[in-house]
Amino acid sequence: MTREPSPFAPFDPALHALAQRAGALLRARRETVAVAEGAAGGLVSAALLSVAGASTFFLGGAVVYTSAAARAFVAGAVPAPPDLRGASEPFALYLARSAAAKLGASWGIGEGGAAGPTGNRYGDPPGHAWIAVAGGALEATRHVLTSDDDRIANMAAFARAALDLLVEKLER
Repeated sequence: MTREPSPFAPFDPALHALAQRAGALLRARRETVAVAEGAAGGLVSAALLSVAGASTFFLGGAVVYTSAAARAFVAGAVPAPPDLRGASEPFALYLARSAAAKLGASWGIGEGGAAGPTGNRYGDPPGHAWIAVAGGALEATRHVLTSDDDRIANMAAFARAALDLLVEKLER
């Protein structure tokens, strides 16, 4: 039987490969991950869930695309930095810490940015995002700036950057 191509192809092979690597490392270390993502729109979580056996390492994720969603899904888990604003380095770290704390995960991934085609209300250009991972005493951030206004390409780039940063820290 010939299978129709999936109408929902949210990530490219490179994103799936990163998710497979992250999953293998998490399983080998007997660790878990939780995600709070905004501009990536769930692609980080979807990529991790595309890995067979994801239930051994993926505890859950939330798309915190709005302030209301962030308050509902991650607030209260850890103290929020003063004057916190979305799509910033402190916000991405807050999301990573909060996701891990809320779900009791070994690692948290946080992402906030502006996918495009225009910038966000804070004046950040399209293709701008901050990514963070937090695990125990180890925290790391990465600024992504694609210089592109292609919303879908930026979402995928943010998700790849998030998983790449997680893999980098797991391999240390």
